[in-house]
Amino acid sequence: VIDVRSEAEFAEDHIPGAINCPVLDDDERARIGTMYKQVSSFDAKKAGAVLVSRNIALHLENTFAQRPRTWRPLVYCWRGGSRSGALAHVMRQIGWRAGQLDGGYKAYRRAVIADLGAQPQHYDWRVVCGLTGSGKSRLLRALAQHSAQVLDLEALAAHRGSVLGDLPGEPQPSQKMLESLVWAELHKFDRAKPVFVEAESKKIGNLRVPEALIAAMWSSACVRLEVPTALRVTMLRHEYRHFVDDIATLGIQLDCLNALHGQERIVEWKALAAAGDWDALVRELLEAHYDPAYTRATLKHFPPHANDVRLAIEADSDDEFDRLAAYCIENIQGA
Repeated sequence: VIDVRSEAEFAEDHIPGAINCPVLDDDERARIGTMYKQVSSFDAKKAGAVLVSRNIALHLENTFAQRPRTWRPLVYCWRGGSRSGALAHVMRQIGWRAGQLDGGYKAYRRAVIADLGAQPQHYDWRVVCGLTGSGKSRLLRALAQHSAQVLDLEALAAHRGSVLGDLPGEPQPSQKMLESLVWAELHKFDRAKPVFVEAESKKIGNLRVPEALIAAMWSSACVRLEVPTALRVTMLRHEYRHFVDDIATLGIQLDCLNALHGQERIVEWKALAAAGDWDALVRELLEAHYDPAYTRATLKHFPPHANDVRLAIEADSDDEFDRLAAYCIENIQGA
């Protein structure tokens, strides 16, 4: 699948798996657009044709040079018009059976919005619940390794879903891109089998979870993780170890909690970090901030369900999560 739109258009959102081969890059698109408005459509089209032809030649010479005769690319642009049409035409003249997406990205985007509003209710969701540090994401990864169907929203959103949830060096995708990624995952799932997903609020970092998906999750049975506080502290220290080497960033994130806990407590927490007393800091954050907030949200959105499965986690080890994933699949698949 080839997206011929500019780099900025592609970065905001694209069909998952598509490659970006612009026939007009960001600067060229801006120049041609300005010429179209300020000079004339004829001059703009003439100048644009030169740039498009040159860029198509470069793609043929580099990106597509080794493609076999049997290659069948699908090409799209914003509306399925001249940009994708130009590349598709040249490809067909060469001998490749190139398709052009009818309606382009705009038609694709309408389909994504419609599907995300209707599809989630048709799946058998199993929501992994548990206090912060219970290993919910870790269980999802273990379930995926056992070939269970998993929708890892935090992985797709590049965020762990809390005030300290930013992933180092990994910015979040755009809202549209998150929706595309969720849409693509849903299309992989078998509706006859359960899909495991972590309990989330309406937002993961700066991104919103699709409303129909949240509604479906809130009405589903849960897998409830039960973990002693001491073990949660240990697992959180491993998961958030990047803050040990970046206390300044941790301090900035802790400042976001000023309104909830007051400046005096934030200063105390920063002092624990500076002193390297990580166990005490993590325990205080759990008991004062995370546990009360998560408990309220869980009781509100995920009340006890007759089909809930409860798992007691006893060790911070891959073997433990592998065992629990196997237990989940044995007791839930096909239930």
